[in-house]
Amino acid sequence: MNEMPNIEQANEMTASKISADKVQVYYGDTHAIKDVDIEIEPRTVTAFIGPSGCGKSTFLRTLNRMNDTIDICRVEGSIKIDGEDIYDPKVDPVQLRAKVGMVFQKPNPFPKSIYDNIAYGPRIHGLARNKSELDDIVSSSLQKAGLWEEVKNRLDEPGTGMSGGQQQRLCIARAIAVSPEVILMDEPCSALDPIATAKVEELIDELRENFTIVIVTHSMQQAARVSQRTAFFHLGVLVEEGPTQEIFTNPKDKRTQDYITGRFG
Repeated sequence: MNEMPNIEQANEMTASKISADKVQVYYGDTHAIKDVDIEIEPRTVTAFIGPSGCGKSTFLRTLNRMNDTIDICRVEGSIKIDGEDIYDPKVDPVQLRAKVGMVFQKPNPFPKSIYDNIAYGPRIHGLARNKSELDDIVSSSLQKAGLWEEVKNRLDEPGTGMSGGQQQRLCIARAIAVSPEVILMDEPCSALDPIATAKVEELIDELRENFTIVIVTHSMQQAARVSQRTAFFHLGVLVEEGPTQEIFTNPKDKRTQDYITGRFG
C-alpha cells in the first residue's frame, strides 16, 4: 500500500505556517515588541493573550505588514510564511494581505451591498472570470461564514444595515473570499453580544479546517474555548507559548500564572 500521503500529511502538520525570529517593533523611540520568536502551526487557532498595551495587537499586525501604514513604525527581525520572508522588498504587501486576511475589532463593512462587500476582493485580485464565478465565490464565502441562509434573499441590501454580529461574520466572509491561507483576528468579538460571540467562536472552530487562524483576545475564556495554542504577551515580550490547556493549567512562567489567576491585567 502507498504510504506517501501519510508522510506528506505528517510533514504538513509539523512544518510551521508562520515563523517569527527575533522580531522587534519600534514606534519612533518606543520599543513596542522585543525579541519575539514564535512558530505558528498550520490549520490551528493560536490565541494571543495579555493585558492591554502588552503588544499582542502590534505583533499581530506585523504578520500582514499592517504596521507599514504607520510612518514612525519600524520592524526588525524575520517573519516567514511558508518559508518566504514577508518583509523581503520583492514581496507586494497587497498580495500578502490577500494571503493573510484580517478581521478587526469593530465590524467594518464597506458602505456597499452585502454582495459587493464580498465581491470586492475577488474583483480587484482578478479571481473570477465572469459574473457566474463571482456569484459562486460570494455564495460559498457567505456559506463558510455561516451567513448564507440569513442573507441570501437580500444580497443587494447594504452590509451596514445588518446586526453587529452579522456584520462581523460578513467581514470574515469578505476575508475568506480572496482564498487566504491565514486569517488574523484582532479581538473580533469585543464589540459583540454573547449570542453573536458564540456564533463567531463556532465559526472560528469550523474555519480552522481550512485556514491558519491567529486571534488576539482580551478574554481568557475565549482563548480557552477557541484555540489549540496560546501565546502570552507582557510588556512587549512573548513570555511563553504552548498548547492552550498547558498554558492555562500549568504555565511555566510566574508572570503567566499571575495573569491567568487575575493578579494583574
